[in-house]
Amino acid sequence: MTPQTAPVLAEVVRSGFVEGRHHGSVVVLAADGSVDFSLGDATSPCYPRSSNKPMQAAAALRSGLELSGERLALAAASHAGEPFHQELVATMLAEHGLGEDDLLCPPDLPVDRPSMEEQLAAGRGRTRIAMNCSGKHTAMLAACVRNGWPLASYLDPAHPLQERIREEVVRATGEPVAHTGTDGCGAPLLAFSLTGLARAFRSYVLAEEGSVERRIADAMRAHPEFVAGTRFTDTWLMRGVPGALAKAGAEGVQAVALADGRALAFKIEDGAGRARGPVLAALLRRLGVDGPEVTRIGEAPLLGGDAPVGEVRAAL
Repeated sequence: MTPQTAPVLAEVVRSGFVEGRHHGSVVVLAADGSVDFSLGDATSPCYPRSSNKPMQAAAALRSGLELSGERLALAAASHAGEPFHQELVATMLAEHGLGEDDLLCPPDLPVDRPSMEEQLAAGRGRTRIAMNCSGKHTAMLAACVRNGWPLASYLDPAHPLQERIREEVVRATGEPVAHTGTDGCGAPLLAFSLTGLARAFRSYVLAEEGSVERRIADAMRAHPEFVAGTRFTDTWLMRGVPGALAKAGAEGVQAVALADGRALAFKIEDGAGRARGPVLAALLRRLGVDGPEVTRIGEAPLLGGDAPVGEVRAAL
């Protein structure tokens, strides 16, 4: 589906004038797992980007890696690079006899703006630990250490760990992998539909207590600041909506499951992150979920100088 044919999910309104539109696709599942409604193309494969991290973490646990609490949340994270994120990544590496040089994610600056400015002011540039996928990569490496698998090739699609991740994706989504690519962090990236993504998140919140899926969902919900950061949407949602499981992905992807089994997934076709919050808030309200955190998530002001002169607003 192209941006020209996908439905409009959000409008960019400046000074009362619509200057742009963001197209995309959405699927919402009812509590029983059936499709409640959809817009655009929710059945063709797409790259879920970082929304697939709970499934990658599940493969590490099924491979015998023992993680819990903040460590397990960080294994499924796109962390913001705040100091507490970087400190825990470094601790986890050391706990498994690893170091930063073992990470194959690219060096980067923190996504969190204050943390980035602090790191630069301290004379420290890009590091692999600061990269937002370093928690996931650390868990992957730790699973390799646990099983005696090669470390240098842990991102090879044919590596035993990556094969287990593929199995996990098929299990959780109920779909075959349609395509294999490479994510921004260098890890293999598996394509499946938005419906499969929503189905996977639903299965994690409804999983039996103590199961791999439920352990991951519970860790993410108990420690959302390690999944994203103190100033990010996923954290606000999991803090503000009891039982919600949320994970954003690059290129405008978002997946959410509620405690009762309702779930949603969407993708902004042009990848614009600025449309994600307003669309997510509108979908949550459509599901009857509202409150201060939902309002906060939906705010995307446009500035003229130092003053707000418009907004990105949902068009659902």
